[in-house]
Amino acid sequence: MIILLSGNSCTGKTLMSQRLLEKYHIPYLSIDHLKMGLFRGDRNCGFTPLDSTEVISEKLWPIIKGIILTSIENEQNLIIEGCYLLPQYVKEIENAYNGNIITVFLGFSTKYINENFINITKFRNAIENRAYPEERTIDEFINEHVECRTKCLEHGMMYFEIDQDYEEEINKVYDYIDLKMKGPILKVLRGNN
Repeated sequence: MIILLSGNSCTGKTLMSQRLLEKYHIPYLSIDHLKMGLFRGDRNCGFTPLDSTEVISEKLWPIIKGIILTSIENEQNLIIEGCYLLPQYVKEIENAYNGNIITVFLGFSTKYINENFINITKFRNAIENRAYPEERTIDEFINEHVECRTKCLEHGMMYFEIDQDYEEEINKVYDYIDLKMKGPILKVLRGNN
């Protein structure tokens, strides 16, 4: 099974990937690490870390898609997480490989951002060190989340929005993934009857 975790930064994708690794013993790939590895390995890779999410996504998607297809073809499990998985790209591959991919997009409601912006930025280092300060304003942060939600709805992607209680609402995402992970097992059991 391929689990794709995307959405805006600071929503807990990397922490979720770590917890899913521990629960299911499935390795995960951070697209941020892929991005920085490519950039540090070849400064002529076609992007810089300061480019927009769309520019970086366009350059990385063929590589990520190749990793997904190779994993599916080899019947290997993998979690891939990062904000560079855009809904329009994921929809393309999810349609072609239905049943082999679980996709989750995470975001915050405008209300949640307005009430928790300081805590959101404080916990952005929960699992990996980010040496650079948060430079986005609250309005920029809100606009990014609204845009992500809109694109997910437009492309029919599973979008989970944190609105009130982060821990309670993020547990619904884990429950959704657990349910989807059990799906192939149920199909195998039914097939043997």
